[in-house]
Amino acid sequence: MRHGKSLRKFSRTWSHRKALLRNLATSFFKHEKFETTVEKAKELRPLVEKLITLGRNDTLAARRQAYSYLLDKAVVHKLFTDIGPRNNGRNGGYTRVVRTRVRPGDAAELAIIELVDRSSGKPSSEKGEAKKKAAPKKAAAKKAPAKKEAAKKAPAKKKVAAE
Repeated sequence: MRHGKSLRKFSRTWSHRKALLRNLATSFFKHEKFETTVEKAKELRPLVEKLITLGRNDTLAARRQAYSYLLDKAVVHKLFTDIGPRNNGRNGGYTRVVRTRVRPGDAAELAIIELVDRSSGKPSSEKGEAKKKAAPKKAAAKKAPAKKEAAKKAPAKKKVAAE
């Protein structure tokens, strides 16, 4: 029976197909967006989403699994320090595939695969945290002059009391 054998073959051998997907995944994490054929993007999407889920928890075992699949150590580092934590509040659906154009040479339909949170720069959860962090700094800046004025008044009262 051929249960669970629904992958696209791309007219390639198993090893060639595996190398193709590993190269695509490495390029995806390096650039966070690129254009390829719709079929390759659809085949890449589940692999990339599993790797992003792996990158959400930074453990030694998870890093070793990512090193075994991705081809560049710098890309694995980026996955665990930048991309994974950026998607911590999201339960899946980290990528989108947008159809763009038809390639003139062979009439292949092309698409862009990109991270969902890439267009906004930072996800909404991080923007909220940035506002929370900025608010105490402003409040502390306003309170600091008040403390200085109170400190100036306090010694003056002590001198009057001492005389």
